[in-house]
Amino acid sequence: MDTFDYDDIQLIPSKCIINSRSDADTSVQFGPHRFKIPVVPANMESVIDEPLAIWLAQNDYFYVMHRFQPEKRVAFVRHLQEKGLFASISVGIKDSEYEFINDLVAAALTPEYITIDVAHGHSDYVIKMIKFIKNKLPESFVIAGNVATPEAVRELENAGADATKVGVGPGKACITKLKTGFGTGGWQLAALRWCSKAARKPLIADGGIRNNGDITKSVRFGASMVMIGSMLAGHQESPGNLIKIDDKNYKQYWGSASETQKQAYRNVEGKQMLVPYRGSIQDTLTEMREDLQSSISYAGGKDLESIRKVDYVIVKKIQL
Repeated sequence: MDTFDYDDIQLIPSKCIINSRSDADTSVQFGPHRFKIPVVPANMESVIDEPLAIWLAQNDYFYVMHRFQPEKRVAFVRHLQEKGLFASISVGIKDSEYEFINDLVAAALTPEYITIDVAHGHSDYVIKMIKFIKNKLPESFVIAGNVATPEAVRELENAGADATKVGVGPGKACITKLKTGFGTGGWQLAALRWCSKAARKPLIADGGIRNNGDITKSVRFGASMVMIGSMLAGHQESPGNLIKIDDKNYKQYWGSASETQKQAYRNVEGKQMLVPYRGSIQDTLTEMREDLQSSISYAGGKDLESIRKVDYVIVKKIQL
């Protein structure tokens, strides 16, 4: 199998058919809602919190709330839906999570989106959880992951998942490949392409995004949505602490499998780091939308679908 990553690929322009890049439509239908751009902040405690989730929902951006304050999730769902907003939450696969799903049913609450958030999502236990949620809350749009192979995508889809999250360890705060030898670090884009060959339902590309153009490349190779961590962690609205070093501002960013998150050095596959402070997240999301509009113009179309049809070249640097 040919492997490559984001830096190895260049998309080839097609004839432009729109008068202005502002005419390009970057919106995407994902589950029951349509969103401005195919971008979602990573469901990590250093990236998303309730105030930011509310702002994103109010402004037609997709979000997935993290699962690291499990006792607050019922109240979170109720609060978002009372405000007329969609609720998008994360769950794990422990026994207590089955109780949580039953609590939602008892409270007559149906989150619009539920993400089963597991580092190795190709698992009998993930399949069991998918089936349980679809039985108890059939109207919820279930996202399952993370996976790295077409076989995994097929199995999770067949179990009832409405979308699958692709990416094992390619994120900036992830050290899975160093600790275990496994993962899609270094070939995440090729893994996405491979998985898209089998997918019949939407895919989320999760991890490895370093530039706005990588969002476009993810769409080209099969992603309906692109999950971004480090690039969306350094904002005024981001939950991480603001730290000043040598008159420069940074925000804390840490992986979900890091010692910082676990509060213990046990099965650690993530790390903590500082990312440059970037001001308001609204400005960054607007820039991402504008860059996607430019991408659509280069793709020779009017919307995101045109990006999926462009040719590309692999420009791997020769290793001497």
